[in-house]
Amino acid sequence: MPLVTPLSPEHDLETKALAEFFNETLGFCPNSVLTMQRRPAISKAFINLNKAVMANEGRVT
Repeated sequence: MPLVTPLSPEHDLETKALAEFFNETLGFCPNSVLTMQRRPAISKAFINLNKAVMANEGRVT
């Protein structure tokens, strides 16, 4: 049982749109992101950080 219950993916539609990244790469949205929606700025920053880390824009594969 989690200490803080994850919110519905419908709670913040902007976060939901950004979280499509996880659905495409992992096949699901992690509960940690759904929990972070309690502070939407944190969930959005976390998703954008993950997108930046996973972006393949350099010369190293």
